[in-house]
Amino acid sequence: MIAYCTNVHPAPDLSGILTQLDRYAVPVREALDADTLPLGLWLPAPVARGLTEDRSARRAFAAELAARGLTVSTLNAFPYGDFHEEVVKHKVYFPTWTDPRRLEYTKDCATVLADLLPDTAGYGSVSTLPLAWREPWTLMDDGTAATALAELTRFLRERPDRPIKLAVEPEPGCVLDTVADAVGWLAGRVDPEFVGICLDTCHLAVSFADPVETVESIRRAGLAVVKVQASAALEVAEPGTEEGRRAVAAYSEPRYLHQVRENAPGGVLAADDLPEAFDALPAEHPWRVHFHVPLHAVPPAPLTSTTDVLVAAVAAVDPGVHVEVETYTWTVLPGAGDLADGIAAELRWAHEHLAAGVAP
Repeated sequence: MIAYCTNVHPAPDLSGILTQLDRYAVPVREALDADTLPLGLWLPAPVARGLTEDRSARRAFAAELAARGLTVSTLNAFPYGDFHEEVVKHKVYFPTWTDPRRLEYTKDCATVLADLLPDTAGYGSVSTLPLAWREPWTLMDDGTAATALAELTRFLRERPDRPIKLAVEPEPGCVLDTVADAVGWLAGRVDPEFVGICLDTCHLAVSFADPVETVESIRRAGLAVVKVQASAALEVAEPGTEEGRRAVAAYSEPRYLHQVRENAPGGVLAADDLPEAFDALPAEHPWRVHFHVPLHAVPPAPLTSTTDVLVAAVAAVDPGVHVEVETYTWTVLPGAGDLADGIAAELRWAHEHLAAGVAP
């Protein structure tokens, strides 16, 4: 299954979601000449709550999706509210896993997903944030978050239908900054039958970790990759040159955080956003930038993207893992064209380069 994530579409309510799907998802399915198109669905918290409270509404929504030839096996429950405000930045990490609203939202997403799963789905997945942004975070917060995940696990375990699994998504700058951080925090704290890793391959690339060794480290810890977010980071080999600086600066924009890492010989250096990286980092070694760039489109020279990390990671995970193309940055991408055309082109690329390791 290779899905595309609908968090790229701003929609405050169920009617708006269906309108966006008519405008984009249905044309994408038709452009791909596919009978069905898998979605990685994103639901704002009020929509998820409303569907949870009304099973007939869930069934009606499932029927609307089916009528459009759309299927859903995974939900992206990282963004809680408006993901397309003028400035999102750190807001995307709230509420954190210390806030009861995060637990309730995730339960709601699992409830909705259970009624949307196609008959062919072996399980459903819900991806979530890596606890919180790293500051402030205390040992007490650790305990609170662990308790919340234990409560969610009890909720998932007691469901009589097909399993729904939580996928925790490491992200640069967060409490669980890298996959190694997530593995260290989750192993021994969670039930691996219900909680595992969401491997965002843009985040993975930004950390400069080896993708194959990373997947093996997850297995050795007794955890699983529940979901892969198929994404690519922006890379500049020589950020200190005038050409390199000018090229990467074109991707500096005010809506989202674009964490930067520099692969220095003494260790990976960090900046929390692209504008500050120009002053905070020496720019003497390659940079990778947390800016999800379209999988099929090579950035203008001297920039490149990290699709090689994506391909290696997907080849290393177990067959049947959910794969979700998550390029949410189309609306802030320099020179972006038609969105439906872009999504269709990404999915063609994904099927060509990734499908061998992905279940149908």
